[in-house]
Amino acid sequence: METPYGDVVNLFGLTVTQQRLLILITAVIMMVVLHWFLRKTMIGSAIIAMAQNREGAYLTGINANMIAVLTFAISGGLAAAAATLASPINLIYPAMGNLVIMKAFVIIIIGGMGSIPGAILGGYILGVAESFGATYISGDYKDVLAFALLVIILTLKPTGLFPGRVNG
Repeated sequence: METPYGDVVNLFGLTVTQQRLLILITAVIMMVVLHWFLRKTMIGSAIIAMAQNREGAYLTGINANMIAVLTFAISGGLAAAAATLASPINLIYPAMGNLVIMKAFVIIIIGGMGSIPGAILGGYILGVAESFGATYISGDYKDVLAFALLVIILTLKPTGLFPGRVNG
């Protein structure tokens, strides 16, 4: 069946469009590559060292300004890839990412600051909670449910479910 977002694909009983399947596959690949880059390369280690203690990283010989610029470039590239993938699904306007940014904030808090696996799990937790909320409560309240989940997690475990090693 043809939709505005491409053909519909049935996978293991799930019905998704090709566009959303492309987004899912690309997001998983980008997360795995980013995790590998941060954990297995010298530059990734320098980025982690900078996140933990900028002055300490500078004292060990890391060029703090170059790493900061590189980190900003990487984040800009990831944001551009995400916007490129999401733009065919959403109406394009200047504030189109505001809700996504707020939900990303919730996901980071739930998963734990500085933990990539925690962010992945936080995304799944938020997605499942929103789906159940939309199914059993109302679709109008799924965004409210996301922020209620944020308040609950911050109350019970302020560092998130999987706190990373980033010092605040």
